[in-house]
Amino acid sequence: MNTKLLDRAETRAAEPAVELQDLGRNRRIAILLICCTSILIVGLDVTAVNVAVPSIGRDLHASISGLQWVIDAYTLVMASLLMFAGSTGDRLGRKRVFMTGLTVFLAASALCSVASSVGMLVAFRALQAIGGSMLNPVAMSIITNTFTDPRERSQAVGIWGAMVGVSMALGPVVGGALVSAVSWRAIFLLNIPIGLIGLALTARFVPDSKAPVARRFDPVGQALMIVMIATLTYGIIEAPTHGWGSATTLVAFAAALLALIGLLYAEPRRRDPLVDLRFFRSVPFSSAIVIAIAAFAAFGGFLFLNTLYLQDVRGLSPIHAGLDTLPLAVMMMLVAPISGRIVGRRGARLPLLTAGIAYVIACGMLLSLSAHTSLAWLFLAYVIFGLGFGAVNAPVTNTAVSGMPRAQAGVAAATATTSRQFGQTLGVAVVGAIVSSRITGSDHAGLAAAMHPAWWVLVGCGVLMLVLGLVATSSRAKASAQCTALELNPESVGQ
Repeated sequence: MNTKLLDRAETRAAEPAVELQDLGRNRRIAILLICCTSILIVGLDVTAVNVAVPSIGRDLHASISGLQWVIDAYTLVMASLLMFAGSTGDRLGRKRVFMTGLTVFLAASALCSVASSVGMLVAFRALQAIGGSMLNPVAMSIITNTFTDPRERSQAVGIWGAMVGVSMALGPVVGGALVSAVSWRAIFLLNIPIGLIGLALTARFVPDSKAPVARRFDPVGQALMIVMIATLTYGIIEAPTHGWGSATTLVAFAAALLALIGLLYAEPRRRDPLVDLRFFRSVPFSSAIVIAIAAFAAFGGFLFLNTLYLQDVRGLSPIHAGLDTLPLAVMMMLVAPISGRIVGRRGARLPLLTAGIAYVIACGMLLSLSAHTSLAWLFLAYVIFGLGFGAVNAPVTNTAVSGMPRAQAGVAAATATTSRQFGQTLGVAVVGAIVSSRITGSDHAGLAAAMHPAWWVLVGCGVLMLVLGLVATSSRAKASAQCTALELNPESVGQ
């Protein structure tokens, strides 16, 4: 590469186009709301596609593992690229990368709507994820650098986290209605008008900005991250088909392990690592990452299992399945904003503990799920799970960036977002593998019974969230976050 061009690029990266912190309050609020459009379309897409899974399977003649890939191709690619996209926004300009991501996401959504085979749909979902990976971490970086007052920033992050719950809550209902009224293809077309509005508002109101010191691209870390996530997911999804002890499965898991070892060895030795392992010395950060993985693994698994149960076991139409999960959606929408306000005013402990307890109770209620389980019992479980998921998003993001200097807040938030996506990928892969290994062919008679071990896995996720919620919010944990922030950037502590 021409060194003079590189030097000029680095000089421009060191000069923010606009001082975001000098913007007026109304402009800052407008920027926050615009950034929230990205998580709206991403969240809607993820949960709406879950509702469409049985219809996609029938239309494209896909197996359970094929349907897992329709979901996991998206979350896997996004999880692999989130941190790279965040650092690219810091380097090239956050507004530019954000708008590029929206454009790619919209184009891929249009392609998904015309896919004629499950292979094509999986490929277009992967392209969709490339665009999606440029949205949330870059938007979070814009938010954390726009709101510089610690209290105001916590409230903004709380609203952002709440939007995760709101967007994902709307997906099952909106998706069910579209599948029943039109087809599953309409779900992808829904993204286009929302995305176009987001593009227009971003061009009009969001100023461009860059990091004072641009992070360099880390090809080693990026490659190892992709290999680790992809091979782990592949091994879990395909194990029921090839066998857990088969050469294919063992090679996949071995590759994932070697990639993890490679990350642990290589990243501390790089000047600008993709994953700064020093972050994990902060107990709140480490706990938030594991909580995010557990919470979204349970959420992804919960949606996947219930979609199959309601449509293939109970025989409900997509719209009726979406309406039956309305209690879940309503609770998520009601609780998510409340959780965000509580986090901004009182901290993360209460929402985290509430989420863990709710997950354990809701998933525990479905351990003996059968074709004859009463709808009232199901609705109560949905309400409790919606309470838990609505409560968990805002404190996860806030806990991840808690005590971090502003210069590192975007990277920390991107890591937490990556953990969410990886958790959802893992959850769908694990519960799908459990169900696939316990049923044969297209026989759905024993599908509900085949799900029982999967519900135990989701209960375990809730227990883990509960324990780590206590650990992450202890005084000792807060002290470790302060020490980590001091080590990362002494001049920025307290910003």
